[in-house]
Amino acid sequence: MKYDRRYRTLDKYRFISWFLAVPLVFYLLLVAWPFVQAFYYSLTDWSGYGTEFNFIGFGNYTRLWNDSQFWDATRNSLVLLVLAPVITLALGLFFAYMLNAGGRHRKNETVSGVYGSKFYKIVYFFPQVLSVAIIAVIWARAFSPRSGVVNPLLENVGLGGLTQSDWLGKYGLWVTLLVLCWSFVGFYVVLFSASMGSIPKEIYEASLLDGANRSTTFFRITFPLTWDAIKTGWIYMGIQALDAFAIVSIMIPRQGIDVLPTFLYLKAFRDGDAAYATAVGVVLFLLTLTFALIMMRVGRRDRIEF
Repeated sequence: MKYDRRYRTLDKYRFISWFLAVPLVFYLLLVAWPFVQAFYYSLTDWSGYGTEFNFIGFGNYTRLWNDSQFWDATRNSLVLLVLAPVITLALGLFFAYMLNAGGRHRKNETVSGVYGSKFYKIVYFFPQVLSVAIIAVIWARAFSPRSGVVNPLLENVGLGGLTQSDWLGKYGLWVTLLVLCWSFVGFYVVLFSASMGSIPKEIYEASLLDGANRSTTFFRITFPLTWDAIKTGWIYMGIQALDAFAIVSIMIPRQGIDVLPTFLYLKAFRDGDAAYATAVGVVLFLLTLTFALIMMRVGRRDRIEF
């Protein structure tokens, strides 16, 4: 009998192994192996235009350590990594809560969203249907000192003293942060709305009977029960903030700011220094991985069942 049980267990794991073998092989070849290659090339002096290169060890990383442009790009990427998820997720949570449980109590409904909530969801989600290139072009035009709408708008509301002749050059980092938050907040409104929609109405009914107000309901019920979606969204938005290549490269002029992806691009394709650019890519990969691991560790908590 024991033998039969062991055989069934072995047969089960054998089936699972064969079932996962092909996807695992593809993953190793198409995902893991390129990472290994990238790390290897970062230890060489490969230019990217030929097949000849020499092994130089950690010379590229020593060069990175002493490169002020690399540290400027890293600082800008870290600012986006810290601020973009906080602002975007905070706005997403607020709008999602208002659209799902922030309206006045209606007949036969314990909780309801504000009037026209379905229309607002479409409006908030609209930037998601636009390509990043189009978004960058639109905002670059909006902040143009000659034909943009930002300076005239400030003048019309009596804030002419705040107008700038070079928004994208002087305040490129903050404009990039604004565009990142604007372009992704609609996605999180929909994500958090779906998570909030799965919360049983009976929980809100019980809280209202106990005299809970909206802020108490949000922090004691809505926020804890949507934590899994918040944690996932935080990691995803952090990765998007680190990958601000399209927005910066299209919207910000060359004399403006750099982030790690644009710095990598310039070193690889403008300067013909592919190995050095690959070292930047390895640093970016480690930064992204560290951020994801920290957020998974900090955001770990017991799952709330309902």
